[in-house]
Amino acid sequence: MAVKIEKGGWILIFLIGAALVGYTLNKYGLIERIMPSAQVRESSVPKRADLPDASTTSAPAGLTAVPLPGDNPGCGNLPDVRMLVWAWNAQMGAMFANGGPRATSGSLTCQHNVNLQFVREDDPGKMQEALIAFATDLKGGVRNPSKGAHFVAIMGDGSASFLKGVNDALRRLGSDYTAKVVGSAGYSRGEDKFMGPQAWKTNPSSSRGGLVSGYLRDGDWNIAQKWLGDNGLCNNPDEKTYDPNCLNWVAASDYIDAAQKYVANYCEDRAVVAKGKKTGETKRVCVNGVVTWTPGDVTVASKRGGLVSVVSTKEYSSQMPNVIIGVDKWMRDNRPSVENLLQAVFEGGDQVKAYSAALDHAAKISSAVYREAGADPAYWERYFRGVVEKDKQGLMVELGGSSVNNLADNLLLFGLAPGSANLFAATYQVFGDIVVAQYPDLVPSYYPVSQILDTSYIDAISRRSGPITQATQPKFEASQPIRQVVSRRAWQITFETGRASFTPGAQQDLEQMLRDLLVAGATAIEVHGHTDSVGSADTNRTLSEARAFALKNWLEAKAPVNFPAGRIRVFSHGADNPVAPNSTPEGRAQNRRVEIVLGTTS
Repeated sequence: MAVKIEKGGWILIFLIGAALVGYTLNKYGLIERIMPSAQVRESSVPKRADLPDASTTSAPAGLTAVPLPGDNPGCGNLPDVRMLVWAWNAQMGAMFANGGPRATSGSLTCQHNVNLQFVREDDPGKMQEALIAFATDLKGGVRNPSKGAHFVAIMGDGSASFLKGVNDALRRLGSDYTAKVVGSAGYSRGEDKFMGPQAWKTNPSSSRGGLVSGYLRDGDWNIAQKWLGDNGLCNNPDEKTYDPNCLNWVAASDYIDAAQKYVANYCEDRAVVAKGKKTGETKRVCVNGVVTWTPGDVTVASKRGGLVSVVSTKEYSSQMPNVIIGVDKWMRDNRPSVENLLQAVFEGGDQVKAYSAALDHAAKISSAVYREAGADPAYWERYFRGVVEKDKQGLMVELGGSSVNNLADNLLLFGLAPGSANLFAATYQVFGDIVVAQYPDLVPSYYPVSQILDTSYIDAISRRSGPITQATQPKFEASQPIRQVVSRRAWQITFETGRASFTPGAQQDLEQMLRDLLVAGATAIEVHGHTDSVGSADTNRTLSEARAFALKNWLEAKAPVNFPAGRIRVFSHGADNPVAPNSTPEGRAQNRRVEIVLGTTS
């Protein structure tokens, strides 16, 4: 979206723009491409990312279908409100609510007195620029700026680095001009994925030496980072070298380019490294994995094939909420408009959840807003639901999959429902920590969630009307075993000697585990307790069971809504499965562990 700046704002925009351009060049790797660094960063295991468990809702039988919105402009007499969006099926409820690219007659947004316009913008940098242009005019005294955008909608798991860049610039205008998250229209529930050979899914360690194309430091890249961390595998963050013991990356310009690089069998000659040092060898390597989202996954399957979904937001179901972001001052000055906008989106979510006619109409609106070549309304509806299709090489591959959010979903997402954890805060911190650990020079820090999240609008809607629907949890049956293991990772949770009580030092690891498990909301959890060889076999087996149950009880007490009965299963092994010799203190310490297995039961 082009942004025009009046002359009076040039000096301020220059200062802000300099900060943003510098950050954006760093964030998206442009500086590194223009001026390659001689330093080689050592490969490392991404921090284990335990994601929040997400819930879904079902509309009650008493929910009333609203008339489909019309095609004509509906409330042009109201002030314009603009939202920049990606082509993303998680926004299907918002699409229905608006009736078209601009609010139409009979639409939910017009009924709530919001004249909303959707504009597709796939470039996060331009989204940042639009928020800055809007805030600059607002600072200059324009009550409802015509430049830039009032809101943008992005992936919640990528919001830490996005908000770091834009708020570093916006804070120059004043602390009340920062960008904040205020709500969510839906989730990716399978369409964003890490695709690789079947061998990687069956045996994660076989991914060592793989070369994956993707848009780095963004949501789809996050999926692979979590999977690596959960399986104790290392990541090579330097996209100019090749580490045969870790997963390696090719930087794509966007998620479509990531898929096309695999289809084209893209290859590079790279310097080989080991533990961050060049070996002197050069190796030609070719892309054999992809991180992408629909329609990128469809492109991979239909034009070349040979890859499966190693892991996706179907398993990591809380990882990728859509988040709606606006400028704090304008939102506080226009609180009724913000609440009305969110309420319309939530009501649209209810309609799409419950009625096929609403979903069908929302798909038509999506086609009109996104203008994706070759993607008609039937395309958007098909891949919203998610499908399993045969790829070009005959493999059955999962493609697509999204869900929409209503008020009840937002209460759960932001921890406003009794007994629920703040899933957004968990995913924000999990992936903020990962990008800082992997790219400390590019993203050295991010803002605390308390500075970028404002749930007061959702809270006000809830107090005024309450959710129309009740939230429901994923169904878990303890009798159903895990059939497909997603990850297996040992945690060194420390206990008091000979007891099942945690040491004070265990708290930080417990909180990290909680956040990581919250993200992987569609997975069942196995807690395997292990001890060293000190003591009798019976004593050790009893102790390992008690410690596993201590962890289970702690998680269920912290967030009972997110860890319902049947989700966590306990196994005790005593000293039967050592990972190191028990003859040394160091070996015994390694053997005193809790192993977490995540998987699906279907």
